[in-house]
Amino acid sequence: MLPLEGVRVLAVEQYGAGPFGTMFLADQGAEVIKIENPNDGGDMARAVGPYFFPSGDSQFFHSFNRNKKSLTLDLSRPEARPVLHDLVGSADALASNMRGDVPEKLGLTYAHLKAANPKIVCAHLSAYGRDGPRAAWPGFDYVMQAEAGYFALTGEPEGAPARFGLSIVDMMTGLAMAYALLAALTGARASGQGQDIDVSLFDVALHNTGYLAAWYLNAGFNQPRLPRSAHPSLTPCQLYRTADGWIFLMCNKEKFWPALCGAIGRPEWAGDPRFRRFPDRLENRDLITGMLDDALQARTTADWLARFAGVVPAAPVNDIAAALDNPYVAETGRLQTVEHGADGPYRLVAPPVRTAEPAPARPAPGLGADTDSILEGIGYAAAKIAALRADGVI
Repeated sequence: MLPLEGVRVLAVEQYGAGPFGTMFLADQGAEVIKIENPNDGGDMARAVGPYFFPSGDSQFFHSFNRNKKSLTLDLSRPEARPVLHDLVGSADALASNMRGDVPEKLGLTYAHLKAANPKIVCAHLSAYGRDGPRAAWPGFDYVMQAEAGYFALTGEPEGAPARFGLSIVDMMTGLAMAYALLAALTGARASGQGQDIDVSLFDVALHNTGYLAAWYLNAGFNQPRLPRSAHPSLTPCQLYRTADGWIFLMCNKEKFWPALCGAIGRPEWAGDPRFRRFPDRLENRDLITGMLDDALQARTTADWLARFAGVVPAAPVNDIAAALDNPYVAETGRLQTVEHGADGPYRLVAPPVRTAEPAPARPAPGLGADTDSILEGIGYAAAKIAALRADGVI
C-alpha cells in the first residue's frame, strides 16, 4: 500500500509549480483530481511545446501530471459552485496555484468551503501570497530568481547575470505546497478542523538564500559570484581542469582534503600548513586551484572518477543527454516507462521518493477524462451530468 492511498486532493492548478507539487502526492498514492476549465482548454501546460506525442499531447504537460485524474468544471460559473462543494465534501484537501487574489474570487478558501467539509485543507500557491500589495500580481520562476538575488550568484564573475538552468523556484515551491498540504491534513485529522495554508514563489525563493541571507543580515557580507562555481567558504569545492575537460570536486568535510591529496599522488599537501584547515585553504584558494589544475590535467575526467569513486566526492560535468544516458541511472531504476495508449510507451524520470511498493506509472490524463466517473462517484445521475455538460459547466 502506498503511503497516501485513500487521500483525495482536488487540484485547481496549471503550468509548473502546483502540478509539480501535487505529482509528488499522486506518486505516493493520493487521488489527485485536476479541476480544469472545459471552455479554455484546461491547464495551459497542455499546449506548451515544442515537443508533443503523436496524439498531440504535450510532453511538457506529461512531465508534471503523471498519475492524476482530470475533471472539467468552469469555476467562473455560478452553477459550478454547488458541484465544487459536492466534490469538496468527498475530498481531504484542495490545492491551488494561481494569482493571489483569485482563490477568494473563485471560492477556494476555507471560509467558502468549510460548510461543505469542516476538515477540508486549502493549500494555496501564489506568486506573492494572497494578501499584501502584490497579491494581484502575476509572477513566475525567473522573475523570482532575479529579485531574490539568484542572478547575482549564478555564473562567472565577469559574465552577465544568469539564472539557474532549471525552474528551481517553481519546483521547490510546489514541493513546499505538498509539504504544507500534508502538514495541515495531519492537523485536520487530529482536530477535525481544516484551514488555509499558503506558500508563494517569492517567499520560497527568498527563504532559499539561507546562510547567505544570515551572513548579510548579521555580518553585512554581500556574497558575490565566484569563479568556476566555487563554494563561498569551503575549498576545494569547484570546477577543475582535467586532460579532456572538467571535473567538479566537493571536499566539504575536512577528511576529504587528505583523501584527495592521496588519490592524486600529492600526500604532502595534506600536511602543508597553508592548506591544513578550511580557513587556511580558503585564504589560499587561488593557489590550490592552480595546483589542482596542474595535477588533474595528467588524466582524463573518467580516469579520475574511477580513482575517486567512493573516496572523494566528485562528478563529471554532464549535459542533460549525458545525465540521462548515465549507466548508473538506468541500472538503478531511476527512469520510468509509462504506457500511453495509441502513443505507446514513453519515459520519464522516476519519482525520487521510494517505498516498498513501486510508484504507479499512469500517464497524465486527457482533459476531462474522469469527469463522469468522479461525479457518478459522488452521487450524480447521468441526466444531471448531461445537463451540466450541455450548459457548459463541465
